[in-house]
Amino acid sequence: MGRRKLTSFRVELSLQPTLYSVIFFSLLAIVLAFACGSIIFLFYHISPWIAYQTFFRGAFGSWYAFSETLKRTIPLLLVGEGLALAFRAQVLNIGAEGQILLGAVAATWVALFSGLPSFLLLPTMFLLGFLAGAGWALIPAFFKTRFAVNEVLSTLMLNYVASNLVLYLIGGPWKGKGVRGFTYTDTFPEAAWLKTMGITRVPYFTLLTGIVLAVGGYIFLKKSALGFEFRIVGNSSETAKLLGISEEKIVLFAMFLSGGLAGFAGVGEVAGIHHLLRHPDHISLGYGYTAIIVAWLARANPLATIFTSFLFGALLSGGDALRVSLGIPFQVVSVLNGLILFFLISTERLSRYRIIWGEEKAVERSGS
Repeated sequence: MGRRKLTSFRVELSLQPTLYSVIFFSLLAIVLAFACGSIIFLFYHISPWIAYQTFFRGAFGSWYAFSETLKRTIPLLLVGEGLALAFRAQVLNIGAEGQILLGAVAATWVALFSGLPSFLLLPTMFLLGFLAGAGWALIPAFFKTRFAVNEVLSTLMLNYVASNLVLYLIGGPWKGKGVRGFTYTDTFPEAAWLKTMGITRVPYFTLLTGIVLAVGGYIFLKKSALGFEFRIVGNSSETAKLLGISEEKIVLFAMFLSGGLAGFAGVGEVAGIHHLLRHPDHISLGYGYTAIIVAWLARANPLATIFTSFLFGALLSGGDALRVSLGIPFQVVSVLNGLILFFLISTERLSRYRIIWGEEKAVERSGS
């Protein structure tokens, strides 16, 4: 007879997945998406191994490639962390694309038409850009809280309004002097340009701000009283009512924050990358839509958006390399995004389970 030790464990369902489970299941979704994406490359008679080698070289193969990945990460991070806060409260803001554009419009007005002293240009651009994005988001928030209008439809519709507003401005009253062909505004004065890292096109101010805000958003949800209300409303409207939490207040504040951060990202694009206002498709390469997946992949955890936004920044940079080097349509990247979203939704339930290890127990063991 002998004794051996057994460790007991149990599996529990958690209301909010841990950061480790977010990272694990996000990576799993990406691996599965890339495995299925191999079929697409075979359809183009290209070896998946060569395709993914090209992809990773395009995203990480040189300092220039890495800087391009960071450049695309910044707007995804700023918008994604704002959407993560909104999604945590079950507020489905799908209008970040338009909110980015409104921030860019506000920044352009400050840079070209406000007449402010040079030292006030950038601070005012970011302030008004944030407020423009927030104000654009509060329109559907108002209709949701007062008339129960579905925010998915209203925010999506406002994206098209914002896009056409930009087209009107750059082709009409704000059209640059001597512009031919493609329409855009005059170039911003250099005082309205963000400084970049070395010779790259990576504005370090928006990069550092995005990281700080992601950490701050995580602390806000975990430690603050208002963050607690966000989580309660997101988990159960009925519980929120029993606790006397105003769901209307949470909806308005969630839209204000997420829209404001999208507007902030729009300022970063025109002040740090383009230095003028141009066609909406050039200001935002679909960042507002991609950031939805960034936030969802992070399971509405603002801190995890640092990781997920970087992954999608790499996906966009690698997609450019596939298009240029192998002649693969850029829409293939959109297919990969869709596959990641599909597997993300498929693993959503699994990410909420966690294993709780118990104490070791000694049991009798018979010997020969």
